Amino acid sequence: MTEKIRKRWLLIVTIGLGTLLNPLNSSMISVALTRMQHEFALTFADASWLISIFYLASAAGQPVMGKLSDMFGPKRLFIAGLILVAAASMLAPLSPNFPFLLGCRALQALGSSTLFPSGMSMVRKHITKGQGKALAILSVFASTSAAFGPSIGGFLIAAWDWQSIFLINFPFIILSFVLALFILPNTEQGKFEIKRIDFVGISLFITAMVGIILFLLSLDQTIRWWALLLFLAAGIGFYVYEIKQTEPFIDMKGLTKNHNVSFIYLQFMSINLIYYCYFFGFPTFLQQVRHYSEQHTGLIMLSLAGFGVIVSPLAGRIIDKYGSKLPLVIGAALLLAGTGLLLTYHETSPLFWLLIIMAVLGMSNGFTNVSMQTALYEHVKPEETGSASGLFQTSRYLGAILSSSLLGLTFNRHLDDQHLHLVAMICFVFCVAVFALALKLPGKIKRKEKVLKS
Repeated sequence: MTEKIRKRWLLIVTIGLGTLLNPLNSSMISVALTRMQHEFALTFADASWLISIFYLASAAGQPVMGKLSDMFGPKRLFIAGLILVAAASMLAPLSPNFPFLLGCRALQALGSSTLFPSGMSMVRKHITKGQGKALAILSVFASTSAAFGPSIGGFLIAAWDWQSIFLINFPFIILSFVLALFILPNTEQGKFEIKRIDFVGISLFITAMVGIILFLLSLDQTIRWWALLLFLAAGIGFYVYEIKQTEPFIDMKGLTKNHNVSFIYLQFMSINLIYYCYFFGFPTFLQQVRHYSEQHTGLIMLSLAGFGVIVSPLAGRIIDKYGSKLPLVIGAALLLAGTGLLLTYHETSPLFWLLIIMAVLGMSNGFTNVSMQTALYEHVKPEETGSASGLFQTSRYLGAILSSSLLGLTFNRHLDDQHLHLVAMICFVFCVAVFALALKLPGKIKRKEKVLKS
């Protein structure tokens, strides 16, 4: 029995060390953007592609890698993902130009996106007892690495330079790789069916996303109307094509059937749009306007990310007792309040006031993250959990992509308190929508009563 427990924990640690690479690398970049702007002579709009390309590749890559994991076996895909991240992390510091660096970021995202679905597949199959606890521990790996990513990045850049945020991956990669070879179970590979991968749908999705990003980033200069047309054409084509597929990239039929779930996706996308505007915007503001070092910026960012980790257990307890709606409303109210408070911050405000604002915003993220995921599972059938979780992650990525475009638009020409307030005002509109959707969402008890009546 002791041997079985030891192997189970080693399996969880092995997978956790791999799955933390995606959130870690998506968050460390926030403190490095200013240095990369100077290194490659970029505008902020150009630098924002380092964020967008990562989330775009993650959104497209995770569903594909999940199916490849079924075909080739999760252990093989997990190891292949680690190799891809290692290659990207080795090449990125040597980037001769910005397009090459963007390619490394995309490769890094694809590799790290392989690790989550293959890791989850092994957990579900080989940990039958205490599976919920195992998944919770893996969630801690991901949330903690995302929360402390800016601080880790700040210390690394202060000690060396932006290249260090790529090289720091190697201790995690090497340890996870060695453990994977000996600990991860060998699983029989399934049948190779290339038709199961919706390449057309993925291509249309990426085209639509690139179109809307290019259009949004052009709004403060010569507007790229052709990019808007590209977005509309690819978006319509994507919808028409996807509803006809048996294994679509995104289940458009399912979205139209369950309106509550569709609103959850929309709400989660909006929450992430707001949160990532602050998560990526504050480090740039602190460095370029307040002239804090990367190290100090990383420490200040703990107020935003750290409070989210701290309040998550409290949100979990409220969910257990009252369901997902109450903590979701609390999180939405905190997000609205924090964004409103940000409008009171100006150049003479003390750092302590900004830390309080960031703490409020961080707490909102702790409440909304847990409650949104629970709300999703309350409103989908058990057999739809896998596809619903995939769309849930896609909603997160879409919010992050749109946030980088919004920041690229507002921070591109000039960055000061007024432009930070402009971001806050735009986010305030989304906050009102998030709060309204939280109030509109049926509670767990109401939903049960509705089922009984029918």
